[in-house]
Amino acid sequence: MRAGIFVPQGWRHDLVGIDPAEQWQTMHSLAARADANPLWESIWVYDHFHTVPVPSDQATHEAWTLMAAFAASTSRVRLGQMCTCIQYREPTYLAKVATTVDIVSGGRVEMGIGAGWYEHEWRAYGYGFPQAPERLVALREGVEIMHQAWTTGTATFHGTRYDVDGALFYPQPLQKPGIPFWIAGGGEKVTLKIAAKYASYTNFDGSPEGFAAKSVILRAHCDALGTDFDAIVRSANYNVLVVEKESDLDAARQRLDARVRPYLGDRADGFVAEYRPERSLAVGTPAQIVDRLQRMQELGLGYGIFYFPNAAYDTTEIELFEREVLPQLS
Repeated sequence: MRAGIFVPQGWRHDLVGIDPAEQWQTMHSLAARADANPLWESIWVYDHFHTVPVPSDQATHEAWTLMAAFAASTSRVRLGQMCTCIQYREPTYLAKVATTVDIVSGGRVEMGIGAGWYEHEWRAYGYGFPQAPERLVALREGVEIMHQAWTTGTATFHGTRYDVDGALFYPQPLQKPGIPFWIAGGGEKVTLKIAAKYASYTNFDGSPEGFAAKSVILRAHCDALGTDFDAIVRSANYNVLVVEKESDLDAARQRLDARVRPYLGDRADGFVAEYRPERSLAVGTPAQIVDRLQRMQELGLGYGIFYFPNAAYDTTEIELFEREVLPQLS
């Protein structure tokens, strides 16, 4: 299994208590740390503007600005977003931005792309909030435009959501035939069909049952389109709380609760509940996590992207994961 790691950017209240003037150094140091460890193939950020699970006045740093910063400040790791919301930037503009970042990075950018979902920030930023079918139309058309841009140097597309006429894209990305698409989401009729046509990677449900079910549907779309199911790397995201002993889990959750409750209030209950073994396969002791993820490998999981809620404050859990989990998976 290949592995990526999320760099905290504030969205999940994971930079609280750190002065904004110090936040870039915190993010950069974690990116540099991953860059120096070949067990990590990639670093990732989310594409959001408001904190979750509730909007607050705490920092949320912008994804593609961070992509450019990491492109210039790292040398090896690949750079991804999980995932870019197609309607936050026009696809022509997004294709241009991603190309520039690809060149700055020496050809290390991934294009994680999805239809978007966080209604509060959509409306707050003036994007409205179209119904799901409209958002999926935008995803399909936007991916087609970017695909044209990166494979031909130009794009002409007259669709329902986008109208592009002879847009030029030079220079081209360093990666050929274009920046790889990670189509994120498990929508069975539309999203997975887009993935079957365009994706180098998918990102969907990481539970054994959900992953297996989505994989069957993805294969059916590939068969219908005549594309190669086995050429698509299937990935999933996992929240990580790793401890030496199972009896340490409650204390670890209590520490997380103490940090976020001043900002989330009663919503902290649901926030911290995400870090239970029944909610994430990457919560528990190293041996437990290895056992669960090896079973996912048997189902075809080729890539795990791991989120450590304490990364900005303490890298002890990351070190334990690197020492006792990742070597067993790779």
